[in-house]
Amino acid sequence: MEKIRKALTGISGVPVTPYKADGSVDTAKLSALITRLAHARVHNLMAAGNTGEFFTLTMDEVRAVHAATIKAAAGKSLVSAAVGRSLTEAKALARDAIAEGADAIMGHHPMDPFAGPSYQARYFLELADASTVPVIAYVRSDTFSVADFRKLTLHPNIAGIKFASGNLMLLAEVIRATRDAPAIWVCGLAEGWAPAFYAMGARGFTSGLVNVFPKRSHAIHQALEKGDYTAARALIDDIAGFEALRTKYLNGANVTVVKEALGMLGTDVGPVRVPGVESLTEAERADLRAIVDNVAEKSRAA
Repeated sequence: MEKIRKALTGISGVPVTPYKADGSVDTAKLSALITRLAHARVHNLMAAGNTGEFFTLTMDEVRAVHAATIKAAAGKSLVSAAVGRSLTEAKALARDAIAEGADAIMGHHPMDPFAGPSYQARYFLELADASTVPVIAYVRSDTFSVADFRKLTLHPNIAGIKFASGNLMLLAEVIRATRDAPAIWVCGLAEGWAPAFYAMGARGFTSGLVNVFPKRSHAIHQALEKGDYTAARALIDDIAGFEALRTKYLNGANVTVVKEALGMLGTDVGPVRVPGVESLTEAERADLRAIVDNVAEKSRAA
């Protein structure tokens, strides 16, 4: 548990899922990507997370992504296997990932349109009860009560909360209300939000950028750990446009931007599956190219 909590205070990278020309998962390219991220010492890899297009993958594809990630990481990075959909399916995916050697389980936010917030919290609690490795709760809503959050942080098998809401007042309130709990509060909204989350008391952040520029993610993390917000903001300024592009189309371009940036750097991982945005427009691609070239040039200079 302590090893997982320590990793959560670092970078939780969410790898993309590469596809072959026929649209199937390309586990060979995924393994190469994971090997690169593990050698870059990304603290925690969230296999089949949202940047990995979890909700477009079949259950068997999720299992294949988990297995390939765990094998390729080879113990150099911790692997948190993302699970979700129905609670029964989430538990089944968790059992299989644990059997493959997953270090932790990340429960995706339950997306049922008729879900009651306290019962969404219960989903995570039951998943934690069923898991034999630590669980990370990925909360994408600000509808949970403080009492719900407190139950999550006090569960003995929940390592942390990946908080993915921009409601910073709620974040501050729940962190104050759970100071006696050991669970880690993690910025679930990537590098751009990380300084504000750190100021509120969270630690660590999730990252899609890490697929493309792991050194930049590490530099931002190191600045935040030192409390150097000026340096962190300067490092984030260069990638602010990257993150802004990802929010287009109600976040439909979130994965598209990461995949196209990888392609610009010579790693073709295939398109995004529908209902994600399959490809950027020429104007968007030109903007992304300028950002990628700028960060790549600065990385070479460093």
